[in-house]
Amino acid sequence: MSKLTFSRELRLLTPAHFQRVFDNPVRASSPEVTLLARTNDLGHARLGLTIARKQVKKATSRNRLKRLTREYVRLRQVQLPDADVIVIVKKPAQFLENSDYVALVDRLWKLLAKRLARA
Repeated sequence: MSKLTFSRELRLLTPAHFQRVFDNPVRASSPEVTLLARTNDLGHARLGLTIARKQVKKATSRNRLKRLTREYVRLRQVQLPDADVIVIVKKPAQFLENSDYVALVDRLWKLLAKRLARA
């Protein structure tokens, strides 16, 4: 059984990595969350998170949403498409229950995978 960890290889770390995705993204969005993606040649997905303090005021709420998103990617890293994905969380997301937020991210990620396959 392979270890499912959220290592450095699974994260977008530099501004250049983020800018590459922002330049020409494939989008999947809802009123609560937007996913921007661009395929990569690394053989695995990488995640970047942006949760603005202006959108989600409380640090505990921002941290909860980041933790849920990272856990989603960690558990499903084998199934995710080979792409760099930026998750942009908006104000209404802070009011979602954990299970509702994870279901929303799952639905958007599946939609994104379909769009990446077509692109």
